[in-house]
Amino acid sequence: MLDLDAVATDLAISRAQVYALVRRGDLPAGKIGGRGQWRVRRADLEEYIERTWAATASWIADHPLSEGDDEVE
Repeated sequence: MLDLDAVATDLAISRAQVYALVRRGDLPAGKIGGRGQWRVRRADLEEYIERTWAATASWIADHPLSEGDDEVE
């Protein structure tokens, strides 16, 4: 199991962004222990990553690159 800081490091985003993913229900997590520390199962993180890759691939297929659209966002 991973704490939110480890998830943030793996995804190269902030801890606050990970917390938002958890609170929105996008990334399953649970509170563990007396202090209620958030933990994410590695399998759930891998599943989340796979879903985002699939969603991105779908978006790219629906929005093909046009001439002059080669700028990086």
